[in-house]
Amino acid sequence: MSSRSLDDLRPEIRPMVDVFLASCLAAGIDVLVTCTLRSRDEQAALYAQGRSAPGHTVTDAPAGRSAHNFGLALDVVPMVNGKPDWRGGDPVWKQIGQLGEAAGLQWAGAPGFPFPEEPHFQHPTWRALTRIA
Repeated sequence: MSSRSLDDLRPEIRPMVDVFLASCLAAGIDVLVTCTLRSRDEQAALYAQGRSAPGHTVTDAPAGRSAHNFGLALDVVPMVNGKPDWRGGDPVWKQIGQLGEAAGLQWAGAPGFPFPEEPHFQHPTWRALTRIA
């Protein structure tokens, strides 16, 4: 089962995440953390979606190639009227992305990101930290 606990994040990313979430709160944006640490089996199942399993493609990272597999990423969603609002392209996502980047995180929703994914934030040097090329 993937985790939503901030305690499962590695110490290299946790201070950035704490600043990010506090900045969202200060800006009046209620965000829900939907995923931090994810097992390789869960990553493999997500990667299969839209490829060899039904559903739409949600990730470009196979098992062992996601920052989530190492506790170096988190996914969030803004809450609107107490419910998660997954509508991509909403201006609030840009504001959330800017707050994450200002905290030192890499935002997968930024222009030019190879696989755009607005909810996803990761440590900018996670590959070096895990020795993944």
